[in-house]
Amino acid sequence: MIKSLHRLDLNLLFTMQLLLNERSVTKAAKKLSVTPSAVSKSLTKLRDWFDDPLFVRTPQGLQATPLALSMEGELSEWFQVATQIASKRSSETPKGVSFQLMMESPLHMLKLGGLPQRINQQYPDANIKIRNWEYDSLSAIINGEADIGLCGRESHPRSSEALDLLPYFIDYVVLFNDQPIVYLRDDHPALDECWNMDTFLKYRHINILWEKSETWALDEILAETGLSRNIGLSLSTFEQSLFMAAQPDQTMFTTAPSYCRDYIKHYHPNLVTRPLPISAEASKKIAIPITLMWHKRNSHNAKLRWLKETIKEMVSLS
Repeated sequence: MIKSLHRLDLNLLFTMQLLLNERSVTKAAKKLSVTPSAVSKSLTKLRDWFDDPLFVRTPQGLQATPLALSMEGELSEWFQVATQIASKRSSETPKGVSFQLMMESPLHMLKLGGLPQRINQQYPDANIKIRNWEYDSLSAIINGEADIGLCGRESHPRSSEALDLLPYFIDYVVLFNDQPIVYLRDDHPALDECWNMDTFLKYRHINILWEKSETWALDEILAETGLSRNIGLSLSTFEQSLFMAAQPDQTMFTTAPSYCRDYIKHYHPNLVTRPLPISAEASKKIAIPITLMWHKRNSHNAKLRWLKETIKEMVSLS
């Protein structure tokens, strides 16, 4: 019996192509930035759909069955056709278009506050959803659940958030580079002391859980010399950490991107800033490339092309 195509999740075909290329569930999962379990579940669905094992485990890795091998060329052609279809556009601007955006906060509020208005001018009655960048945001872009992402990555060579570790099918552009700085109350006792590493580590820190990680590049640099921060409080967003740092009699301080200086001017004027007391070489390792990311399959999509250019323009002018 011929199965109806609309019952097949076309994202599974992308997983199939990766498995044919990598011949490894683990390697395919790494390229997709998902767990091996997620790829195994997709493979189970593919096997059920095609009524064939598709891949057999061997000491040398996954071995494709004759049916799987027969689809290799057709899958390549299918993705080329899909890309061509995505590049086509109507002569009239469509209405009610959906936008799914994953953006670091408060970055998007400071740099892209007028983006919803710009979108509605170009796409009348657009449905816009902006979510804060989280640990699963990259997976949302990969799975087609989000159009585009905007957040800071890391420059430290051992960081898991380095740009060169992004999956090969994720395209990106660095909009600007940011340098993290320290935020503390204007009556903080540290301001009466010499601002150096001893003072920085003397006080407890308010930390950010970034993509489920309690450490970041700064902690790597400190660990190289046997030092570490004393974390007193961990929160989910920069806004939360700045809010807590601004509370009366607060002796903890926080580290956040320097773009947050514009945020505290409006919401926490009692906060002041200090540079991180590290060397120029170490500063390069903690630089934050603020990065716009999207899936390669959307490279020729008219809506995404317009959105990328609009975001780049607005950030450059802010």
